[in-house]
Amino acid sequence: MNARSLDPNAVRNEVFTRVFDEHWASVRHHIECVVDDDAEVTEIVSEVFLLAWSRLKPARPMGRVWLLRAAERRLRARSGRRLTLHTALDAVHAGVTGDSTPPGRVERAEVVRALGVLSARERRIIMLTYWDGLAVGEIAELSRASESRVRKMLHRAQDRLRTELGLEGVTSGDR
Repeated sequence: MNARSLDPNAVRNEVFTRVFDEHWASVRHHIECVVDDDAEVTEIVSEVFLLAWSRLKPARPMGRVWLLRAAERRLRARSGRRLTLHTALDAVHAGVTGDSTPPGRVERAEVVRALGVLSARERRIIMLTYWDGLAVGEIAELSRASESRVRKMLHRAQDRLRTELGLEGVTSGDR
């Protein structure tokens, strides 16, 4: 055994570095869906990883779902944030329509209107699917619901969006 393997701080640092490197981009991407200001995004990401550091157990490091859940708690705790960037709307548009061409102003307005028809839970599942790229199992874990319930809500939300956008019968690369 070498001296490094005996030092708990070295192991802790190594594990945290791995968690940070693997998940920083997805946590930042998740927060960018809701927050416009780059400095505020950086601050929230920092808060999430500071919390992760303080609660890190090297034998059982947290994964992406834990970090996204922590990010959502931080986002809910903040007031006065600006909502939904154009890129998030673009991701939903591409996911629902199957068209990767960025939508114009009119199409974005239609997506916003269509999202307004959904319940808050359905909107969240749509954003986690198309913006964050999470699979049904990851969304189920994040929202603490069964996979079958999430899958059912996702399909219902997709159908409602397609109906609102006048795309009945259109299928895309849904999960």
